[in-house]
Amino acid sequence: MPLTGSATADSGASATTSEAFRKKFQIRLIAVLVGGMFLDGYILGIIGPVTHTIETSVVGMTTAWIGLEAASALIGIMIGSPIGGWLADKLGRKPLLFWDIILFAVASAAQLFVDGPLELFLVRLVMGLAVGIEYAVGWPLLAEFAPTHLRGRLLGGTVIAWYAGFCVAYIVGYYLDSAGVSWNIVLATSTPIAVAILIGRIGLPESPLWLWSKGKEEQAKGIVGKYLDTDYMTDMVKAKSGGPAGSIAMLFSPSVWRSTLFTAGFWACAVTPYFAIATFADNLLKDFGLTGLLGGVSLSVFAVLGVTATILVVDRVKRRTLTVPPQWIAAIVLVIAGLWAGAPPMIMLALFLLFSFLNAGYTAMTAIYPSEVFPTEVRGLGTGFAAAGSRVGAAAGLFLIPMSIENLGVPTTILIAAAITFVGAALSQWLAPETGGKPLSELAENVSH
Repeated sequence: MPLTGSATADSGASATTSEAFRKKFQIRLIAVLVGGMFLDGYILGIIGPVTHTIETSVVGMTTAWIGLEAASALIGIMIGSPIGGWLADKLGRKPLLFWDIILFAVASAAQLFVDGPLELFLVRLVMGLAVGIEYAVGWPLLAEFAPTHLRGRLLGGTVIAWYAGFCVAYIVGYYLDSAGVSWNIVLATSTPIAVAILIGRIGLPESPLWLWSKGKEEQAKGIVGKYLDTDYMTDMVKAKSGGPAGSIAMLFSPSVWRSTLFTAGFWACAVTPYFAIATFADNLLKDFGLTGLLGGVSLSVFAVLGVTATILVVDRVKRRTLTVPPQWIAAIVLVIAGLWAGAPPMIMLALFLLFSFLNAGYTAMTAIYPSEVFPTEVRGLGTGFAAAGSRVGAAAGLFLIPMSIENLGVPTTILIAAAITFVGAALSQWLAPETGGKPLSELAENVSH
């Protein structure tokens, strides 16, 4: 994207920044926000390959505890997202983005020293808190800096990073565990990644749209002048400045409740089946005669392909088209997999891969919709609430799936995942809006009316 024109400094004083400077800033901003999503996928993917080792080597580790360990980060996200969103809307995006990665790095390193079920649960819960804050701050910040014509691709690209992180973690965990590396070290491999992202975030500016919403117009204009372009300035000044602060009650107001219900419900129904299937891929696929690294990694690879396919067309195809039909098809695929328990192993693998591709494709929209459908005053809180809602279902799924597989069997477990997917499809059919190609100021105006 060409970035031209004169610039002003953060304080509003006259200054000049080159096109190269602005591009370098945007690349840096995207890299550190994408890195946050990579970390989320990584910490959720890294525990899958070592669950058996943890279960057999940690004293007191039961099947229920294994489910809790897998779900602990998700529970943390569920708690951290709305809190982080509230703080981001109140205090700004910048401070939260910096301190949450510090919290993550410290908790990640602490995994080297835990040796019991409760300790591991608590440490990964704290890591989840940090990731929850990341959701509530990172996506709104990226949306508030992104040009309209690239917003969908930039936001959706973070989901590619999430699946890539999950896939890389699965491979790293599989090979390190096979080599006899301690599970503590395997889990703590997320620490150096967090430190690198922390360094990259030092000195990032505040969101100009957030500053504008708080009535800090000169500061907002200064940041736009230094880092962005005149088109951004034109859109920003159309938005309300210095209006009333957002609140939790606003999420359920007549003008916003549909956005709140849709984003939380759609997101929950999108990620719950994937977390359950991908995290316990070894156990699920083993039931159909598929063992080893192939099944679990293939699911992640096809997920990355699915997200990539969506991102390539997201700013040219209607948002609803990429959200609604794929969910209906994915639900049908899971029904076939659940009912056809005697299918040949490769056919069953093909069904899981097709589901992974479709599911990841529409899951990419969960990174886009929250930042587009909520006004600036509650963009962080709305995104955080949606993330929390999604993790309620995902955490419950991860906690219950080991017991579901043990007591109900794999086919029934898959049919439960299909039912959740059907609910998401119906909810999206009803509530999914069309937001593509519209400036955030215009979308906010539509919500308020």
